[in-house]
Amino acid sequence: MEKISFRNFTPHTIVLNDGRAFESEGVARVAASFTEFKNDVCEQTFGEITGLPEPVEGVKYIVSALVLAAAKAAGRTDVVAPATGHPACIRNEKGFIVSVPGFVY
Repeated sequence: MEKISFRNFTPHTIVLNDGRAFESEGVARVAASFTEFKNDVCEQTFGEITGLPEPVEGVKYIVSALVLAAAKAAGRTDVVAPATGHPACIRNEKGFIVSVPGFVY
């Protein structure tokens, strides 16, 4: 089995349920453009991704779900996002996620 390392390019520390934490190393972002509103709805399209390093074998980059969608559309297979919708997420008394069970692709 290939050893995978994770590097975090979200603005927050990502904590897994097993206690591992990934500190932010930078922030990957994706440019967006919008059409004019028609009946209160506009179309959003994505452009250039910034702040995301080039692929490195054995490395998965943790990014936001929005950056993940844009990166996958661009053919990147080395990006993941925190599995914030997973039922095994741990939440605090206010309902905020404090850790996730892993990542999604």
